[in-house]
Amino acid sequence: MGASFSSCVCDGDVSPLRPRLEDIPESCVALVLMYLDPPDICKLARLNRAFHDASLADFIWESKLPLNYKFIMEKALKDTTSVAKLGKRDIYARLCMPNLFDNETKEVWLDKRTGGVCLAISSKALRITGIDDRRYWNRISTEESRFHSVAYLHQIWWLEVEGDIDFQFPPGTYSVFFRLQLGRSSKRLGRRVCKIEDIHGWDIKPVKFQLTTSDGQHTVSHTHLDNPGHWILYHAGNFVSKNPNDLMKIKFSLTQIDCTHTKGGLCVDSVFICNSSVRKEV
Repeated sequence: MGASFSSCVCDGDVSPLRPRLEDIPESCVALVLMYLDPPDICKLARLNRAFHDASLADFIWESKLPLNYKFIMEKALKDTTSVAKLGKRDIYARLCMPNLFDNETKEVWLDKRTGGVCLAISSKALRITGIDDRRYWNRISTEESRFHSVAYLHQIWWLEVEGDIDFQFPPGTYSVFFRLQLGRSSKRLGRRVCKIEDIHGWDIKPVKFQLTTSDGQHTVSHTHLDNPGHWILYHAGNFVSKNPNDLMKIKFSLTQIDCTHTKGGLCVDSVFICNSSVRKEV
């Protein structure tokens, strides 16, 4: 009898049913996707229609958005009314794009992988001692800056660069960096060249970085500037945010106040603030 049953199944025209990806309920797929990183969700969404439809679920992307994403939208997006009508996935994608604010001197975006908040502050938004005196400083247009210009120091005795920002930071640890380069880069015959002849004074004493927050956090560090011709992210310090609804004021500075020698040949591009989980790129 057993042999007869086996013959009936195997030799007949009817194939045994096998489960397929399309057979998995969309709600189950969505629950699985919620535990993945955004890039992996997007990759799986290309598998078939079921995975694509499941990847659109708002609750998936709600968990990826920072707690203060509405504050970021109001801060950086011009047409918040139309953006608010979008699904959470599209809002996430929109916030992962660079969004300029404060007269296009600052930029905010989300890291695509982690959803961590990142900020960039142009040299135009920094207070630089002597910036209006061309004997000391010049504004230089360049494609090497996300803001398309940098402040270039010819020579000065008293280096002082300060800045601040008021922002709601989601809970986490954040790092602050100054993006600097020794030397003035340009293009010649389509190739990048860097003028390093004017670099001087940085090997005598280190520069001083300071970071202060409105809730009392404070860090100080000293670093020698080096590696001419390359953009470097110099770590100014870390701070911790605990309440996403609190408006925190961050103050940061770069100084080398020593009138025993001059220093020059420095490009100041911007200041970066990013969640510590975000990979730092120059």
